[in-house]
Amino acid sequence: MAVTEPTWAPDSWRALPAAQQPTWPDTEALGGVRERLRQLPPLVFAGEARNLLQALAEVAEGRAFLLQAGDCVESFREVSAIQIREKLKVLLQMSAVLTYGATLPVVKVGRIAGQFAKPRSAATETVDGVEVPSFRGHVVHSDERTPEARVPDPERIIQGYYQAASTLNLLRAFTKGGFADLTQVHTWNQEFVATSREGRRYEGIANEIGRALRFMQAIGIDLGSERSIHEVDVWTSHEGLLLDYEEPLTRCDSLTGQWYDCSAHMLWIGERTRALGGAHVEFFSGVHNPIGVKLGPEVTPDEVVALCERLNPLRVPGRLTLITRMGAARVRDALPPLLQAVRGAEVPVVWSCDPMHANTFQTPTGHKTRRFEDVMAEIEGFFAAHREVGTWPGGIHLEFTGDDVTECLGGSERVLEEHLLDRYETLCDPRLNARQALDCAFLIAELMRAA
Repeated sequence: MAVTEPTWAPDSWRALPAAQQPTWPDTEALGGVRERLRQLPPLVFAGEARNLLQALAEVAEGRAFLLQAGDCVESFREVSAIQIREKLKVLLQMSAVLTYGATLPVVKVGRIAGQFAKPRSAATETVDGVEVPSFRGHVVHSDERTPEARVPDPERIIQGYYQAASTLNLLRAFTKGGFADLTQVHTWNQEFVATSREGRRYEGIANEIGRALRFMQAIGIDLGSERSIHEVDVWTSHEGLLLDYEEPLTRCDSLTGQWYDCSAHMLWIGERTRALGGAHVEFFSGVHNPIGVKLGPEVTPDEVVALCERLNPLRVPGRLTLITRMGAARVRDALPPLLQAVRGAEVPVVWSCDPMHANTFQTPTGHKTRRFEDVMAEIEGFFAAHREVGTWPGGIHLEFTGDDVTECLGGSERVLEEHLLDRYETLCDPRLNARQALDCAFLIAELMRAA
């Protein structure tokens, strides 16, 4: 099904205001980078994006659940096999908890292999009395806090492409080569999680899964031929922020004649770039990938319906995911009117909850953090709002890491404010560590059963 307007082209966004784009000092060099990127192979394929669309259609119908999670912003310095494997471990652990706890398929989408750029609320920050441009991601410039390091460099776009390709290669090897085999569910338990309360709860689920597999084998089911036991699909996603990266990787599918953004399986439009008359909505209205839109607490029902009509005019199930980021204190009041408006417009969407971004605050030491209890409260409020309206709470959108960081306060391990300095490693926003992510998965599984 086509969603592209006859006048749409991959570069038609250039006629509209584009928010949150870097000020490139050398536009000629930028043009050369775009041309080089056009000649490189796609990172993902149109058929893969269509398969994800079908999986998300099941979520939209209430027959599956979306787990979209990963790093706040990926680093050019962290592309080792170990780091990618540890992120995948957490995603697989969370998926096992959700699938077993709620007896529903889980669609696994990583914030990975392209999450290199970040929007910022302020164009500059002050470092030791000196004003420097805010860090916008390694695909734009360095995170070093000097004016020289923060000059946008278009060559980094090419570096981002190759890092995404390396990450995808490893991700495909892990998910199809035996690491994600369900019979290895015990091996996903990291050492520091295995010694925690969440790790012990997870180990109990792993034992139950192992017992169920042995039962199936005992009654004659050939587990060796069941692909879904030995391989998993983990799709890639990132915020489609840097349009000079997205445009050259947009290709026309030879089978359907439709346009796909081949930088990732799924892209999302951020809260700061979702203006109906803006460049990002224009660009993503024309590609056929599954698309997400972040919605903050100030968005109106009319705005949401207008975005639905613009991005999913043919009402294709799975095409559009609405990711709400309301804040723990506002979600129960702000979300129901949006749910009612979209249901009234009869546009099929996946409703997902981002409980991280609207619960961020700064400590006296200058560290951005989030309280784990606020994250949990927003998730509970998200499910409560859907229960009130009678709609399906279809997914969760989280920032986590496989590393044992201390960036978010609270959780069963009781990360305190004085602990933030111990292992505060994020390049931008605070992430849940593996213990906190697993704790979150157990709560969501309980809420899913109730839903």
